Amino acid sequence: MTKELFKGSIMFGPVPAVLVTTIDKEGKPNVFTVGWTGVACTHPPLVTIAVRKERLSHENISASGEFVINLTTREMLKMTDFCGCRSGRKVDKIKHFGIELEPGADIKTPSLKKSPVALECKVRSVTELGSHDLFVAEIVRNKVEKTLIDQNNTIQMGQAGLLAYCHGEYFTLSRQPIGTFGYSVARKSVRQARHQKKFQQKKVKKS
Repeated sequence: MTKELFKGSIMFGPVPAVLVTTIDKEGKPNVFTVGWTGVACTHPPLVTIAVRKERLSHENISASGEFVINLTTREMLKMTDFCGCRSGRKVDKIKHFGIELEPGADIKTPSLKKSPVALECKVRSVTELGSHDLFVAEIVRNKVEKTLIDQNNTIQMGQAGLLAYCHGEYFTLSRQPIGTFGYSVARKSVRQARHQKKFQQKKVKKS
């Protein structure tokens, strides 16, 4: 495989295209799109989002110390793109799309009703980087759409039609996984058992 050389830049992906909800000092909600987000730690469960200083939601998060990461789907594509191109200082994006909100469970910030998975977060630290500030936050509550939870209480994320962003383009994730964590080192009997379990779950859904 032959490589071409480019100067250092953000040539990285795919990444989740998420909608982050925030509230201002008066409790008014705003929503904006974040591409630079990721997992930072398992225990405690920490995530990061990188936000430009000039964004309204940067001001909101700094004041409230909390936010919600709402995972997005194919049906939310137009909303996701729009909320990354328009500022909440000029457009009430929630009103513009008629977005339904759900009240926070453990925080004051609401989540998006249409989002299949919402992560309620409390800020732990902020690091100034340059064009963006990095917010490290603890996930204090997860909200998951009931239809994604099977009879074994397993969350079927592949059925959500989640959006991903890669170098200026949006993609949807395949509904069919091509592997499970640890399959490459699992014993053959374990691999067969996992495959059979997946098969049985699909058979139950079809019936």
